[in-house]
Amino acid sequence: MNLVSSEIPGLVWAYHFLPGQNRCRRIPADSPVAALKPEEGWVWIHLALSDARTPALLEQVCDLPPSALSTLASHDTQAAIAIEDDVVHGTLVDFERTFDAETKTIAWLHFAVADRVIVTTRLHPLRSIDRVKAAIEKNPRCAKPIHLFEMMVVEFQRTLIALVLELTEDLNVIEDEVYGEAGHNEQPRLAPLRRTAVRLHRHLRTLLALLRRAATSEEDEVPEGFIDVAERLSDRLETVDRDVFALQERARLLHEEIDSKLSSETNRHLYILSLLTAFLLPPTLVTGFFGMNTSDMPLAGATLHHGTLAAGFFILLSMGVAWGILKRVGIL
Repeated sequence: MNLVSSEIPGLVWAYHFLPGQNRCRRIPADSPVAALKPEEGWVWIHLALSDARTPALLEQVCDLPPSALSTLASHDTQAAIAIEDDVVHGTLVDFERTFDAETKTIAWLHFAVADRVIVTTRLHPLRSIDRVKAAIEKNPRCAKPIHLFEMMVVEFQRTLIALVLELTEDLNVIEDEVYGEAGHNEQPRLAPLRRTAVRLHRHLRTLLALLRRAATSEEDEVPEGFIDVAERLSDRLETVDRDVFALQERARLLHEEIDSKLSSETNRHLYILSLLTAFLLPPTLVTGFFGMNTSDMPLAGATLHHGTLAAGFFILLSMGVAWGILKRVGIL
């Protein structure tokens, strides 16, 4: 591949932001690769990792450290932020988007931010990144790549807030059912909601820790303005993380309530089974006794009529004695 190629492999979109102007232009997909390296301004390059040629393109057009190139070409599924040679790179969490719907499936965005370029890669279409694209097409107010990075995280926060509200509504419905008569039937619906909340909380805590650590870097080690951006993003994500944690705790308490209802129902069934066993054990003893094939069995003589009726009387008598004993000891 060379710089006079007539196509840009793996390109989802690219934008060229002109210096000193509040506007940008989209770089067509059929442009030569050299269009990704303009002489003035800066660019946002968004690539698809599903194209096997993407790693080679990254090495060709991006003057980034090897670790940043490795991050952009990776398929890591853990939040990460690292700083090297005035370049911030890492992996952010997001949500997948299908062609006709938005999902709650967690996905990953790999990024690298330098002075004149911001590169993002992904395996699946992402909700927040698509909204950032729509926002800059309407109002490209980003003066630097680091400002676009802030927009991405802020848009993820807004997406997360919308998802938390949606999950809260689902949780409210489940909560009403749980405290109703058939609450134990809601466990299958609660499990995926709780799993999503737990995963989001874990990734948010990791991302917050990484941002705070990056914010303690020296100013000459990071792109200009990154420390202020990291502090603002930390405050934003801290707020939404508290909401996610509260959602996780509610889901946990509901799960415990469902377990309690299931345990109570199981105990009730065992109680009924124990009572039936207590009532049937004496009759079983009577029928077992009269069923023995031994000599001189009571009520077996030819002179005694209605022996079966007498045995039935003994069965009822034994059940009555069992009932009286259970009543006396307070089980009934």
